[in-house]
Amino acid sequence: MIPNVLSIAGSDPSGGAGIQADLKTFAALGCHGMAVVTGLTAQNTRGVSAVHLPPPQFAAAQIDAVFADIEVSAVKIGMLGSGAIAAAVAQSLRAGAPPFIVLDPVLAATSGDALGAPDVVEALLRDLLPLASLITPNVPEAMRLTGLPAPHDTGGMLALAQALQARGARAVLVKGGHLHGNTAEDVLLTGNHSRIYSAPRVNTRNTHGTGCTLSSAIAAYSARGMALEEAVGAAKDYLTGALRAGGALNAGKGQGPVHHFWSLWPKE
Repeated sequence: MIPNVLSIAGSDPSGGAGIQADLKTFAALGCHGMAVVTGLTAQNTRGVSAVHLPPPQFAAAQIDAVFADIEVSAVKIGMLGSGAIAAAVAQSLRAGAPPFIVLDPVLAATSGDALGAPDVVEALLRDLLPLASLITPNVPEAMRLTGLPAPHDTGGMLALAQALQARGARAVLVKGGHLHGNTAEDVLLTGNHSRIYSAPRVNTRNTHGTGCTLSSAIAAYSARGMALEEAVGAAKDYLTGALRAGGALNAGKGQGPVHHFWSLWPKE
């Protein structure tokens, strides 16, 4: 049976990030995608101009409706917008009890524009960190969640992961795309075991939605039965291919989207 994977995230009308990126990723990787909208954004490849948040109880009602009718194999959580929405999402997920949850703590868009109120960080740590099977912050997000200084290498990234583990995270993937070098390195910490995933850094402007895409790919591969370490590796390979193929898209004058269907669409 085709697994059902749920995205709980904000909407990006330009199609590069948020639930649009998640649904494309789920489809590309052989899953039936579903989406709970936690926020509407007015954004494009150059930035975010406005954010509109629904009442927390409406976000919860969307989740409850899905779980009341459909077997959910995995959940990906992205932008939540406010602490109240985060708390409502956590309550509904505790009731739904999905087998796998990826928490991507989206606090800003690729452009750097803020996507969360100040109370989101504490709500993430208090309400959602204990529920998540995996949390996938990039370096700036991990710094904001832990209060630690910027890392210079994978050792510093591991320290960020350990600090999040000390706050209750079961597994942590710190993404190193914001660091410099010829390779993009991510650090996964599960229990006392750590692993580094490396890939050649892709020189492209099409980086909009990379974090959303990676986390949703991990959710999709996990829903298809992969173990965590295997799912993370497969997701990183998928994202690298999407980054390399992003230049085929002509979607915006800023940081364009990655090509989610790079392995499926005919190549010129």
